[in-house]
Amino acid sequence: MVNLALMGAFIPTFLFVSVTPGMCMTLAMTLGMSQGVRRTFWMMWGEMLGVGLVAVLAVCGVAAVMLQFPGLFQGFKIIGACYLGYIGLQMWRAKGKLSLPKPGELPPLMARRTLFSQGFITAVSNPKGWAFHMALLPPFIDIKFAFWPQLFVLVAIILLLEFLSMLLYASGGKALALFFGKANRVQYLNRIGASLMFGVALWMLLG
Repeated sequence: MVNLALMGAFIPTFLFVSVTPGMCMTLAMTLGMSQGVRRTFWMMWGEMLGVGLVAVLAVCGVAAVMLQFPGLFQGFKIIGACYLGYIGLQMWRAKGKLSLPKPGELPPLMARRTLFSQGFITAVSNPKGWAFHMALLPPFIDIKFAFWPQLFVLVAIILLLEFLSMLLYASGGKALALFFGKANRVQYLNRIGASLMFGVALWMLLG
């Protein structure tokens, strides 16, 4: 079904890329701070759906078509960046769904649909994700084997690595939130989370 020799290079390559800080990992850490790890799973499901979709379409050549219409893709990026920027602004003002509570209060939770859509939009709006999958994924497909079974296995591995990496970042964000909460510095944590969200939005616009 797959070339084991290629898999030996595929797994460490994509593991390194998944663990490297990026838009999705930053978002996972931010939500881990404000929503908790378990709630952040909903963002992860959306992100993995987006990554899987990008990987499949990139290999099938849709990325090449999108690159021929940069205006359309740029518009989608701007919408996603504005959405994340709005959330960051709400966090900065400590009035939005992502703002952390004062000590002793229950954290306000975002809707599961909102978390899911955040992850999905962030994944499909990342131009580096399209370029990366288009450039690196096809070389790991062996023409001696059936195409779709190989692609299924490779994408499944990518999603597993993405999930583990986001879980690591979200857990780190939760630990950071607990530290700030005990120090009664929730406002600072809100500002840090907002700054990270602004950074993700800016990354979308400039990437």
